[in-house]
Amino acid sequence: MIRHISFSKQKYAVAALAHGRLATEIVQRSISLHVRAVAVAGRSRMRSLNDTLNRLSALRSRAVELGGSPDVDRLSDLPSFGSNPGALRARFYVPKALTPAPALVVVLHGCTQDATGYDHGSGWSRLADEQGFALLFPEQQRANNANLCFNWFSPADIKRDSGEALSIRQMVASMVAEHGIDPTRIFVTGLSAGGAMASVMLATYPDVFAGGAIIAGLPFGTASTVPEAFDRMRAHGGPPAGKLASLVTAASPYSGPWPTISVWHGDRDATVSHENARLIVEQWRELHGADVEPIETETIDGHRRRRWCDRNGRAVIEEYHLAGLGHGTPLATTGSDACGAAGAYMLEAGISSTRRIADFWRLGDALVDQKARFRPEGIQGPSAKLLKPPSPASVTHESEPKRKGPARIIEDALRVAGLMR
Repeated sequence: MIRHISFSKQKYAVAALAHGRLATEIVQRSISLHVRAVAVAGRSRMRSLNDTLNRLSALRSRAVELGGSPDVDRLSDLPSFGSNPGALRARFYVPKALTPAPALVVVLHGCTQDATGYDHGSGWSRLADEQGFALLFPEQQRANNANLCFNWFSPADIKRDSGEALSIRQMVASMVAEHGIDPTRIFVTGLSAGGAMASVMLATYPDVFAGGAIIAGLPFGTASTVPEAFDRMRAHGGPPAGKLASLVTAASPYSGPWPTISVWHGDRDATVSHENARLIVEQWRELHGADVEPIETETIDGHRRRRWCDRNGRAVIEEYHLAGLGHGTPLATTGSDACGAAGAYMLEAGISSTRRIADFWRLGDALVDQKARFRPEGIQGPSAKLLKPPSPASVTHESEPKRKGPARIIEDALRVAGLMR
């Protein structure tokens, strides 16, 4: 989470060269196909068009195999959101079918990652398209941390109204004002250092967040130096479990009700000890007034899930013990729950943490309610044709210039290959 990761320069050079050759090949083939189509225009326009699309589809597959992404960057910049004392970058995503008074999910990447890569791997913006909520992606800058880790162990960055914590709070306020976010449905999640920073946001602004999901992270307030951070990652030292809740109550003037908590951790994690998952549960269990023992233990997609309820029977904490998983975000990349793409620290686990977390927060409820309100009379169930929002491919933008000739062919080629938006 804060250690330096050394990568092969040769590997990156080969990948960059391959992508460069691929882009050149796409353009050259597109021009050649266009010229050929013009030469035989009188005989087989449709066959040439189909051939072009088939070839470009094959090239697109090659781009993905080389490590490229069909969706290079789905996020936009939030240009101005306050004093930004933590000097973070703000990215966001708002789906076309945004529900009225939508929920907001704040997503915090891990070390060596950025917002775009984490979104592509986790699939959060794709799920937002399905369920109609907004996303905010704070992004660390190398000037703040050489490994792009959020500074979850720095006293100046983990206090209410200070440093990186305040920057993220300012981003949230800007999103609420700009997009009509429901202030009672704001959530935060993160991986590794981002998971530890999610703990910071939940502890310092429990009045802002309705819930949080901490993936391979740590409890709040247990480290204040780099050596302490390394020790806590190994679950060495730190305050006793019985003192963890008091760290949260001392972090703000708030006295409850407290955010719900979802904890995810692989039992083969060699970077952040799985013992931290237990400590996170302990930090919040006492605040919620939940019993020591979980009210329910079940197995979901081969992984153990435990659940704690408050005195009113409301589910307030869940913990996923991920069998055989290392350090990263758990994904299901195939099947009906497929969401995201496997990669570095984005791990195939047969279970989608993104979808499960969204379900725990009931993010899809607003869309279901909206569809029910607008269901035509006489229809007993959802009608896909009437209720499904148009896909991006079916939406045309009249402001886009209608190019013709080679320029249009080249642009279409690059878009199909995923190298141009």
